[in-house]
This record gives sequence, structure tokens and C-alpha cells, in this order.
Amino acid sequence: MKDGHTERRMVKSDETLLSIIDYLREVDGAGVTEIANHLNLAKSTVYDHLVTMYEYGFVVKRGQKYHLGLQFFRYGQYVRNQFKIYEAAKPVVDRLTDLTGEMVWLIAHENGRIMYLYGHAGATDINANSLIGSWAYMHCNSAGKAILAHLADSEVDAIIERHGLPARTESTTTDPDKLREELTRIRQQGFALNMGEDLEGIHAIGVPLLFDEEVQGALAVAGPAHRVTRERCEGELSEQLFAARNDIELNLVYR
Repeated sequence: MKDGHTERRMVKSDETLLSIIDYLREVDGAGVTEIANHLNLAKSTVYDHLVTMYEYGFVVKRGQKYHLGLQFFRYGQYVRNQFKIYEAAKPVVDRLTDLTGEMVWLIAHENGRIMYLYGHAGATDINANSLIGSWAYMHCNSAGKAILAHLADSEVDAIIERHGLPARTESTTTDPDKLREELTRIRQQGFALNMGEDLEGIHAIGVPLLFDEEVQGALAVAGPAHRVTRERCEGELSEQLFAARNDIELNLVYR
């Protein structure tokens, strides 16, 4: 969702380029005609963008299809490494995965959404690599709510205005007032819960990562509802997350 400022400032050629990139990622490669038809663009326009990206290493051509190139990985690595919590949290995430046996995620926030920076799938069949680098809404995610609870009220209002509170499951909180009440409880208790609000059958608990009086991200443990129960979250898992958070924040001090 674009805010009013974005609507006024968007450059059409940039928007076209980004739509091509996003489509190539979505379908894992496509030819000029397919891209043009799907995006309702002239084939010459698509071709010109692809040639430019090819010259700079952002796409490669295999047969008749263009695919995203490794140049994106170079930039992605650079961006992830700019988050101080990434290196500080990696060994802690690894240890917490072994300790809990559940999925453990390091989460960062940007422009009103969260992204999975690093993590492991624990004793689940989920492919962790399919989640790392993906975006998620904040209001239905334990890590996202832990972050929201430590943002200024005006920033929370702006995020709700921009992204809304879409229902991911029947348990998702979609009322802004109820969400704000929950954020107050999260600040008081120090952790946020997600009881099947993002995915049916998956529960999670998240804690904020604070440094220099700002929320830098969040740490979350997630797993099947029959293992990650409310009782386990409020007891064992919250204590383990608090200890892990202390380790990460200590690592940040000495980086």
C-alpha cells in the first residue's frame, strides 16, 4: 500500500523496472513476451530494461528466459550486514534452536513491515531458506508485535494507516483499538504472543531487541501449536528468550 507522498513521487520507469524484477522473482525466470503480456508492457520496453540489467549483472539469460542474477545477492548481503543485530544474534539463534528444538528467527523491521533476517527451522519440516528474506505483517506476528510495542504511538498509527490490519486467520486482531491494548500488555510483560494469528496451527513468542534506547529488531521462537503452547510460552520459552536477548544485547555492546 502506498501513502499519499509515495503516490506523488513515484517515477513510472522505476516502477516498471521494479515490477519486472518482482515478476522474475515470482516465476523464477521468464522470457520477454511472457513478461510483457503479464505486466501489460511493450516488448521493446521490457527488452530495454532487461538488457540494462544484464549489463550490470542483475539478470542472467538461460536459454530464452531471464533470471535474477547474483548481483542482487551482493547487495542483499551488504544490506543485511548493516544491521548490527545480525552478527550479534547469529550464534545466539543457533544455540536457542538447539535448546528449544523449535523454529528460531531473528527479525528486523523496515517501512512498517518485518523481514526474516536469519533463523533455523528446528524440529519441523519447514524450509528455513524459504522464509529468510521474506516480508511479513507486524500485527499478526509475535516478533512484529514485540517491535510495534516499542515504537512511538504516531509510528504505530502510520503503520496501520499504510498497511492496514489484514486478517491472516480467524484469530488475527484486525481492530486498531484492540491491537493498541495488546501492545500495552506486551510492553508490561516483555514478550508478545502469536496464537495462530498468522498461520493456523503455528504458535510463537517474540521479544524485542533493544540497543541505544531503540528497538533494533526482535527474536522469536515458533512451532506447532501442540508443542508451543501458551503455558510453555509464558514459562520456559519466555525465560529462554529473555536470556538469549541479554546475550545479544551484550554482544552489541562489545561489537
